[in-house]
This record gives sequence, structure tokens and C-alpha cells, in this order.
Amino acid sequence: MSEPKDTAGTPGTAGRPASDATADAAARSRQEEARRRGARSGPGSVRESVAYRLPPGKGTLGPALIAKLGAEAFGSFVVVLAGLGVALYAGFTGLGGGPLAVGLAFGLGYLAAAVAVGHVSGAHFNPALTLGAAITQRIPWRDAVPYWIAQLVGSAFAAAVLFVAIASFPALDGAEKTFFATVANGFGEHSPIAAVSGAAGEGFGLWGALLIECVVTAVFVGVALGSTDRRSSTLLAPFSIGLAYAVMLLVAIPITNGSVNPARSTAAAIFSEGWAFGQLWVFWVAPLVGAAIAAIVYRAFAPEPSFEGLQPEVDDDVRTTEETSTTTGAGSGTSTSTAGGTAGGTAGGAAGGATGSTGGDRPEPPRPDQPV
Repeated sequence: MSEPKDTAGTPGTAGRPASDATADAAARSRQEEARRRGARSGPGSVRESVAYRLPPGKGTLGPALIAKLGAEAFGSFVVVLAGLGVALYAGFTGLGGGPLAVGLAFGLGYLAAAVAVGHVSGAHFNPALTLGAAITQRIPWRDAVPYWIAQLVGSAFAAAVLFVAIASFPALDGAEKTFFATVANGFGEHSPIAAVSGAAGEGFGLWGALLIECVVTAVFVGVALGSTDRRSSTLLAPFSIGLAYAVMLLVAIPITNGSVNPARSTAAAIFSEGWAFGQLWVFWVAPLVGAAIAAIVYRAFAPEPSFEGLQPEVDDDVRTTEETSTTTGAGSGTSTSTAGGTAGGTAGGAAGGATGSTGGDRPEPPRPDQPV
């Protein structure tokens, strides 16, 4: 008998149908492609990296809490150092600049700190803003108290730096707390307008202080929430919030010395005379109530798609998912995926028949109209 001939003209395919040889060639081609892409020989494993954008809050990883608290402490330090540092000397002829300088100092201090570390913590630097952010689900409630503590620490440290500096002034020997009390928040006889009205104790009363601090804080927090909404131009947010802070302080300074920020009021009271602590509760209650009102109204009339734990500055996070696909030839094939689900495919030749697949869907990239 004569030797069988290789009908396909390919080594190792002698005596086999042309369809089997075609299937083998296709399998070898797939294996070679898998090896070129870094997979194992034989039934190959092809690693694919699929990158897609996720909507904010959907699996994105922001900065750690300790980093956020550090940013809040730093930002609060900058704001209070700038504002109280200017306010201490605002009344001196040729050295201050009056309420306008104080308002601008606080506003510009906020602007600078927000640009510097706003992408880390959201640039609150104020317990009232933190409360508003928690109510509107910009941050989780569990982070609110740590934020407040960080803000108080940063503010108190800034006030301490200023107090130590004025203690070196010989003319203030023994009167440092009296001098520092000029920047504390108060009402009644401690209302700033009482000092220039010519009648001691005839400054703005308790209800006037509560009303003004509540309203100006509500406006300030409302501007902040609207400016950091994902539907707005967040690049301008630090400027709009800083300017709103400055203007609201200009309204409140003649009445209460301008708080809007309980951490700023607490820092000033620590190094002032005893009356400042006696009236401090007003400058916690009124700003927090105003912030809560602003946040509730905002949620009612200008809701946005938000998620618990969302930071407004993590919109550009990109999540990368690695998929591992396994392909086999010679009549059957299987494709698996390890990207939160598995998807099946088909492989094999014309003589191999159909192949199976495992269930599950690959993560779907956001629609074009979704914010990222």
C-alpha cells in the first residue's frame, strides 16, 4: 500500500479532512495571538485592561479621611489667620482698613485655601458648611464630627499664633485678652456698634444677633452648595464662595463682629475675656440653623443626583478593570471574565459546533449624558 498523502499540505494533518485542518490552523492562530499578548501557551489566558469612567460616587476612591482632616485643619488655619490677623488691627488709623479689609481677608483666605486643598476635603473650613454638605449628602454623616474637630483645631492654632505675637508687644502687657476680645463675636454691650454709638450696652440685642447670623450663614451655605453642584461650573466655585463669605461678613460685622463660622468664633473666644465664652452659644446655634435651612431648601428645590460619601471634587476618577479571558480551540471554546461578572464567548472551528458561556454582564460604562 502507498503511504497516505497529506491532503491539506500541512504537517500533522495526514489523512484528516480539510475542515479539521482548517480548525487546527485557526486554533494555532488564536494561540499564537494569545502568546503575543502575553498569555500562556496552549489554552491561553489573555489579560485585557478595560478603562472607563464612572459616575461620581459609584465605586470611586477619594482621599483617605486622615488626608481630608488634614486639609480641613490647614484650610481653617489659613482662613482664621488671615481674617483675625487683619481684624486685630483694622481699627488702627493707617494700619487697618476697617470692616472692608476684614471681610476681604476672610474671603480671600477662604479662596486661597480652597484652591490649594479643596480637591482633598471639599473645602469646608467651617462647621456650618460641613452640616450643609452632610444634609445634602455631599459627605457621609460619620465624617461630620471629625471635620468639625479638624476645623476647630486649625482655627484655634491660628488664634494661638496671633495671641503669642501680640503678647510680645510691651504696650499690651497684661491686657492681651482685652485686646484679643476686639475680634470676638458678641451682642448687646459687646456688639461692635455699641463702641461707636456713644451709649454702652446699646448694641444689637440677642434676637438681632440670632437673626442676622442665621440669615447670612444661610445665604453663604446656599451659594456654596449651588457653586459646587456638579451641574455648575465648579472651576468658579472658590471665587463665588469666597466673595459670598466676604459680603456676608460685611453685613454682620457691625452687628456681631461677623461670625458665619462657629470655629472662628470659638478660636477667638479661647483667647478673649470671659464674656466671649458666655455668648459663644449664639454663634454656634445661629450659623448651624441657617446652614440646615439652606441645605433643606436646596434639596427641596434644586436636587441633584448625589450619593452618600460623595466628594464634589472626585468627578474625574477613572476605574480600571482587568479582565482575564481563556480561549480553547479544537471544536469547543470557553471565555470567562473576572471583572465583577463573567461573559461567555464562542471559539472553535467549523467542525467543532457551538460553545457555552458563563453568565454575568461586564460593567457598563456611563451613558454620554451622565456626569463624570
